[in-house]
Amino acid sequence: MGQEINQTQFDDQIFKEYRRRLFREIELLEEQLSQGIFSTIGEIGGYELESWLVDHNYFPSPINQAFLTRLNNPLVVHELSRFNVELNGAPVPLKGNALSAMASELGQNWHECQEVAHQMDSVLMMIGILPTVRQSDLCLANMSELKRYRALNEQVFKRRCGRPLHVCINGRERLDIAHPDVMLEAATTSFQVHLQSAQHNAVRYFNASIIAAGPLMAASGNSPLLFDTDLWDETRIPLFEQSVEINDQSQLGNHRVSFGCGYVRDSLFECFAENLAHHDVLLPILMDSPPQQFAHLRLHNGTIWRWVRPLIGFDPDGTPHLRIEQRVLPAGPTIADMIANAALSFGLTHYLATMREAPEVAFSFNLACDNFYAAARHGLQAELAWLDGCTSEARILLLEDILPMARQGLVALGIDKTDIDRNLGILESRIKSGQTGAAWQRAYREKYQADSLHLVATYLERQRSGAPVHEWAL
Repeated sequence: MGQEINQTQFDDQIFKEYRRRLFREIELLEEQLSQGIFSTIGEIGGYELESWLVDHNYFPSPINQAFLTRLNNPLVVHELSRFNVELNGAPVPLKGNALSAMASELGQNWHECQEVAHQMDSVLMMIGILPTVRQSDLCLANMSELKRYRALNEQVFKRRCGRPLHVCINGRERLDIAHPDVMLEAATTSFQVHLQSAQHNAVRYFNASIIAAGPLMAASGNSPLLFDTDLWDETRIPLFEQSVEINDQSQLGNHRVSFGCGYVRDSLFECFAENLAHHDVLLPILMDSPPQQFAHLRLHNGTIWRWVRPLIGFDPDGTPHLRIEQRVLPAGPTIADMIANAALSFGLTHYLATMREAPEVAFSFNLACDNFYAAARHGLQAELAWLDGCTSEARILLLEDILPMARQGLVALGIDKTDIDRNLGILESRIKSGQTGAAWQRAYREKYQADSLHLVATYLERQRSGAPVHEWAL
């Protein structure tokens, strides 16, 4: 989805030719993976941060085209809406000062973006769902000026026969709305963590990322409010899953946004083959590139948003590689919080992926899936199952089992001890205090009976301090 397109209308012949090329590339992928052609370079980390542009009245500011033109930074790109942009990080080997390097790079890019935003009477903000966003903001007039997004919207609603999307979320309160386009997706901003794996380790890393998703979600909630309604700790999850639903009667596995259908057994090829079998082509963009670039396969994969998603990329020498994208983490509350979340993701995933006996053998996919949705709904208060067969409150599990595992994983990767102590210390303090971003937003709102404007104003003030969320005063 990261590339622009030249057309938005497609006839049957274009779809037919696209599918032909897609099948050719999936066959080539199977062949190359079976031959071991993919990269042997592993343990490389990266990230994407989706953020909000907000005006001085604390409402979304739909200026991303002018903002990006003035900024002129290739690492900062469009998102679906005119009031969102995405900051990308350069990949770094997961050793030494990798976490500090990520924090420094993101901090510098964030500062440059803020300077440009301030020149345009706006501010950049990192939060899962902006409390002041209104349903009326999420309209086609505020869709970014890129044809690929309009084509996506047209294809989704063509398959829905024009029926509006129905979003129903039961949380602390209930939200039940209809919406005429895919723009609800723009309300869900994330901090997506990438982990490149050597081909021979990719299955273990992918399955480990699935098992890690629940604990990661429990520790990081930052999206409790949508349209002045208190829902899940991570309301992004049900909102995104329902905001691009093509067939609301579909079975598990046919949803464009989901936790997936199960672990991988022998190869990540299984995920790409499953995508081809279960999901219609939405954007049949014909590209003049050799099959070895997997351009059509990658575009199709980019229109299927698994919470843990395999990606194909290329090393600097052109060798294809496999990456796992952990999509569960919200944006914010601060850079310190997000890098700590990334440390937990990298450390726990590496630990699980290198256990002598693969944990997915005994820990069922259904348990991992149940953990994920329980954590998204209830955060640190969720009851989570774990590898020992026991179930406990997420807060206790994180402190007693998960953080020690993450520490061992980071040590095994060769991350500097100071980086490990700093980032896991932030997580430990957050978990002990119980003050995630979601918990702070709810507590502030309740204490002051605050409306969304005051909540966002105070949140921004705390975010500017750079202090991790467990240190934020109410």
